[in-house]
Formats: sequence, C-alpha cells, structure tokens
Amino acid sequence: MFVSLLKRIGLTFSLNDPQWGRGSQNNNQNGKKPNEGPPDLDQLWREFNQRVNRMLGKKGEGGGSGDGGFSPDVAGAKKGIAIIVAVLVFIWIVSGFFIVQEGQTGVITTFGKYSHSTMAGFNWRWPSPIQGHEIVNVSQVRTVEVGYRSNVKNKQPKEALMLTDDENIIDIQFAVQYKLKNAAEWLYNNRDQEEMIRQVAETAIREIVGRSKMDFVLYEGREKVALDVGSLMQQVLERYKAGVQITNVTMQGVQPPEQVQAAFDDAVKAGQDKERQKNEGQAYANDVIPKARGEASRLLQESEAYKARVVASSEGNAARFKQVLVEYQKAPVVTRDRMYLETMQQIFSNTTKLMIDVKNGNNMIYLPLDKLLSQSDVTSGLKNAPVPASNVPVGQTPEQVPTVEMRFNKDGRSRDVRDSRDREVR
Repeated sequence: MFVSLLKRIGLTFSLNDPQWGRGSQNNNQNGKKPNEGPPDLDQLWREFNQRVNRMLGKKGEGGGSGDGGFSPDVAGAKKGIAIIVAVLVFIWIVSGFFIVQEGQTGVITTFGKYSHSTMAGFNWRWPSPIQGHEIVNVSQVRTVEVGYRSNVKNKQPKEALMLTDDENIIDIQFAVQYKLKNAAEWLYNNRDQEEMIRQVAETAIREIVGRSKMDFVLYEGREKVALDVGSLMQQVLERYKAGVQITNVTMQGVQPPEQVQAAFDDAVKAGQDKERQKNEGQAYANDVIPKARGEASRLLQESEAYKARVVASSEGNAARFKQVLVEYQKAPVVTRDRMYLETMQQIFSNTTKLMIDVKNGNNMIYLPLDKLLSQSDVTSGLKNAPVPASNVPVGQTPEQVPTVEMRFNKDGRSRDVRDSRDREVR
C-alpha cells in the first residue's frame, strides 16, 4: 500500500515535470509522437527515488545518472531528519492545547488514570498517548424523571406505584433536578450515571412514602415529602461519591391508582362533607356558647347585686329598729305616736285623698277627677312596664317582689307598728 502511494506521488511528480512525455531517441526513431503511449512506471519510480535522494542530501558519483551512481551525504541526511523530527514533535506538542468554555471543567487523565481538573480557559496537556482530556458541563441543570417519561400521561407503573404506611397503594410521578459539583467523581466513580440517579430517587421516595400515611402524602405533606426525598438522595449520593448536587425535587402527580380513583373520589367527598358539617357545628357552638356564658354571667351578677341590696336593706332596717327600740324604751307612748304619724304620712303621700265635710252637714263631695285620671294612667303604665331584672331575685317572678301594699295592712298601719303595739299589749 505504501509503495502504491509512493508510486502515485512519483506519478504526480512526473506529471508536473516539464520534461515528462518527451519520448526517448529510440521512440523518435521509431516514428512515434512524443506524447503517445502510457508512462513507464519503472522510470517514474526511478525518478521519484532520485528526488528523495536529493532531498536527503545524496550526491552523484562520476556524474552518473543511474540508481547506483549516488552516494549518501551523512551531514545533509541528519539535518533533513532533524527537521522532519522537529516538525513532527512540534505538531505533536501543539495537539495538546485545548479550550474549556465558561461553565465547563476539563478532566485530565494520564495513561487512562485521573490526574487533575482544569478551569475554564486555554489549557495544555501532554498529547496522546500520554494524557487525554474530557470536557464536562458542570453548570447545566440536568433532570431525571421518575414514574413517567417526557409527559405525565406516559406513566411507568413499575416506578410510580408504591405502598404507604397504612397499606394503601399510591401513584407518584416526580422529577429530580441536579447539577454536577465534581466532574471527576461524576465520570469515574459510577457507571451509567443517569440511571444511578433515577434508582437513588426511586429508593428515596419509596422509603419516605413507606413511612407516611396516604392522606398525608396526597394533601398536606406533598412539600415535606419532596424536601425529605431531596435530603435523603443527597445523603446517598454523598456515600456513592457521585459528584452530584440535588437542586430541586418537583412532584408532578400524586394520586391513587386509576382502578380505585372513583371510589377514592367518593371517599374524599364524604370526608369533605364531614369536615364541612363539623365546621358548621363548631361555628354554631362558637356563636351560642359565648352568648349563654354571657347571659349566665349577667344573671349571676344581677343575683349578687340583688343579694347585696337585700342584705344591706335588712341590715339597715335592723339598725333602724334597734335605734327605734332604744327610743321606744325611753318614751313608749311618744314613740308609738310618732311611728304611727310617720307611717300615715307615708301612706297618704302615695294615695289619693278624698275630703268630706261631715261636721257641717255638707253632703257635697269634691272629686279631683283630673288628678285621679292622671294618677290612674301612671299606675297602669307602671303595671304594664316590665320589672327590671336587677330588682327581681333569681327564681322569683315579678309578682313576688315586695310592694308597699304587702308592707302595710288594709288599715294602713305598718307591720312594725302593729307588731310593736301587740308586744306592748302583751
């Protein structure tokens, strides 16, 4: 193959030679035209050898033109070889330069083993086969889908279905977003990195869901489950030395299996009705109980006030009776008359009086109709007016409140006066 290549090169040289195609004297003597016939390959090969020999510094001996008429020039050959080697070494060294873009990291290996990492910019390494490099994008946010692929409708039941703590099956689809924090660990510590991340995510979600109730995962605990899954995944990946930083765990869908979705919806509606009725009952209780407590407190305070008023009035009456008793013992007749007059004064001041002149024999009676009518209106108004609750003790109707008529007999005398007179008679 190499010989054929050289022959082709020699053919090219011969074609570029301005003397090519000019036939020899024998050909001219035979009457052939100079450009007729195919070229002689042997002649081309000899011409190529001569050119290579001249490049390597060979000089001819005796001015001969044959293959055996050249002798090697050692100095020129060394110089030519040094130039070729220098060019090849330069090209080999230049092949070790490479550029790392911003947000990427270059990982250098020496004879296939990790050596070091490079930052963004223009870098150099030993060319192959001594060292090699691989550029890794560490700023890219990568995503792994668990329970579905590309679309939530494209479910993966083997990954999505899992068992909760209360022995219920639940269907979960979620996505894990992560970034690389160590390119060397990402490349060389684990095999099939994306599948490894998916398996770690599935293991973490199954552990978290297995320790939780179904209602907690479906409703109030979705955010907490996502946070716990991210934390557990990060712990596992740290033990694996995967060089990964979990940035976010997003719940795409959390629901019961499709086979029991209708029954579960009915149960959810029943639970919502239960909560609604419970809230309504609690609202009614919150409205009634404070009112009842306020009413009870008001009645209690009124009864305490009535008790204090009655006790104070009784104590005042007892103190007044003791004072009257002392005066009565000093002058019984005068005290009795005084008490009688005070009582009659009190009675007459609150009643309508009718004067009749009996001594002069005048049968004409003067009736103050205007005052009687006005007094009757006031009396009827007082009877129809509700009695204040503060004046009525607990457990007693308004009719049982002591009045002036109850304190005095029909003859208008006070009970106290009557009792004192009876005691005197005795």
